[in-house]
Amino acid sequence: MSGGLVDSYNRKHDYLRISVTDRCNLRCVYCMPEEGMEFEPNEKLLSFEEITEVVRILAKQGLRKLRLTGGEPLVRKNLEQLVEMLANIPGIEDIALTTNGVYFAAKADKFKQAGLTRINISLDSLRADRFAMITRGGDIHRVLQAIEAAYRVGLYPIKINVVLMKGINDDEILDFLRLTLERDIQVRYIEYMPIGHDDAGWKTKYVPLSTVLEVCKEQGFEVAESAAVYGNGPSQNYQIQGAKGSFGLIHPVSDHFCQTCNRLRLTADGNIKPCLYWSDEFNVRPLIGNEEQLLQLFYRALGQKPETHEMALKLTDKTQSHTPTLRRMSQIGG
Repeated sequence: MSGGLVDSYNRKHDYLRISVTDRCNLRCVYCMPEEGMEFEPNEKLLSFEEITEVVRILAKQGLRKLRLTGGEPLVRKNLEQLVEMLANIPGIEDIALTTNGVYFAAKADKFKQAGLTRINISLDSLRADRFAMITRGGDIHRVLQAIEAAYRVGLYPIKINVVLMKGINDDEILDFLRLTLERDIQVRYIEYMPIGHDDAGWKTKYVPLSTVLEVCKEQGFEVAESAAVYGNGPSQNYQIQGAKGSFGLIHPVSDHFCQTCNRLRLTADGNIKPCLYWSDEFNVRPLIGNEEQLLQLFYRALGQKPETHEMALKLTDKTQSHTPTLRRMSQIGG
């Protein structure tokens, strides 16, 4: 096992996404049903100590980058303590956070001091009423305060995640592009994915990200591919001439990036997910405390990681080779 975290397709995994909770203070339309969900009881969630032990073992095998997700990770109390514990593990170089931002501004200094390196903030509309509709009640002003707080404490680069949905927010593509003209920020447009639900509604809202480049052309923007913004994401990066910031396209459906996938996922209830989309899971909790067996489980998970997720087949109702997950995005961590 000395060769590092490498799968059957010779993809090296140095990045772990850790969901710390399946709970969220919002109910975004693409992430969670309106009626909410039955959440895991707290005793079923991995403790900070258990998460730290898993990361400590994997860091010996080449793990270098972490991202904390949820649900909404800041729903988990004292999350900055976990950040500090992870930052003290030898080999860990980068700790990022994906958040809806609602609770972040008040804790920005604590997270920075604990060792947080970067932040991604979900913001699917720049219009207060529409943001409230998409999130089913969220206050956009608190998210904007989170962005300012991230600037203030020096969490760079700041990335804004925008899930594009036809007829909901695709008329704001230009508004977000203009944001990159004015500020050193990266807007990341993300394709709507069929995660955890298999209904026709997904198809009707799906927007291919070629639309973003078409908007740039219509506006007469001079656009060039840009150097990758620091981070672990799979986005194709672009910059409008003269802009302070940049934008990225993450298109797992229309143009998957599986061939360069370097990430594993650890769910809040302790399951390794080799692939976001497929149902395969491997529970780590019974093996925490046994380093050798825990490593064997991770290598078993890597051995079963498929070459691709085949999401695009859902657009044409073609048969897939594996079983898609029934977990909602909030239960996986994205």
